[in-house]
Amino acid sequence: MSDATLHATDHNPDDFAVQIADQVESFLVAVTEVAKGDEPGLAVPFLLLEVSQLLLAGGRLGAHEDIVPDERYEPDPGFEPDADELRENLARLLEPVDVYSEVFDPYEPRKAPVPARISDDLADVIADLRHGMVHYRAGRTTEALWWWQFSYFSNWGSTASATLRALHSVLAHIRLDQPLEELNGLDTDQSPLGDETLEFEAGRVMAEEIGGQLGLGPVKG
Repeated sequence: MSDATLHATDHNPDDFAVQIADQVESFLVAVTEVAKGDEPGLAVPFLLLEVSQLLLAGGRLGAHEDIVPDERYEPDPGFEPDADELRENLARLLEPVDVYSEVFDPYEPRKAPVPARISDDLADVIADLRHGMVHYRAGRTTEALWWWQFSYFSNWGSTASATLRALHSVLAHIRLDQPLEELNGLDTDQSPLGDETLEFEAGRVMAEEIGGQLGLGPVKG
């Protein structure tokens, strides 16, 4: 990508930077709205859709050549709101299924799954994306793209991917009527768990609390 393209100011909808920024902005707005809790029964499918769309932007950033920032040191982005309130709202909204198990690196052998939280993950992704958006809105397009690409590889890409799998699992267990054992005290302050971890990830609480809100019944063959 040429420097002229990176610094395009006409907001051409076909421009790479504009498309990435639009997808990031759409995710920020959508997750913030979901976290308000106005439609709790639709939270999981909405989040599944939004995380899927965000990962498309991430894939484009990942496949792109390395983006080099204009300056050696990152300019001070200024004030950035924290994501604590959003994190807490999502935790309350997703309480029955917030905790799930994650393998941080599938290429590291014999690594046990560890507990993680969808609410924590989404708040971390939001923080990364907001940081880049501050640069973008200030006209530092190259810096924004560099940050989004760098943080995609270093944090939010893997975090969003794990979250997507968890959200997909929630809906899959409900739609396919495949309850597992009920959640049994799994939390993120526990030590890494063994093969039993998956038994805690879904279960009757999904079908009863989430499935009922979604209006989903068993899938008939």
